[in-house]
Amino acid sequence: MSLQALYAVITAHPGRCLNLLALFFACAGAWLLLATRQRELRAEAQVHGPSAGHGEAVLGTEPTLRLNRFFYQFGFACLAIALLLSWDSTRL
Repeated sequence: MSLQALYAVITAHPGRCLNLLALFFACAGAWLLLATRQRELRAEAQVHGPSAGHGEAVLGTEPTLRLNRFFYQFGFACLAIALLLSWDSTRL
C-alpha cells in the first residue's frame, strides 16, 4: 500500500483510525497488566511451593517490585490513553 493511499484512508475516516489506535493501546495495556499479574503469581508459587500457607505475604526483591510497579503503571496509562482516544474519536 502506498503512502498516498494510507493517507487517503486516514483523512477519509479519522474517527475509525483513532478507534483503531485506541484498540491497539487497550489491547497492549490489558496484555501488560495480565502478563504482570501472571509473573507475580508464578513467582509466588515458586517462593511458597504447594505446601505453604496462603496467608503469608510475598516479599520480592526491590528491583522486582519496582519493575512490577512500572509495568502496572504503564499498563494503566495505556488503558487511559485508549479511553481518551476513544472519547476523542466520537467528536470527529
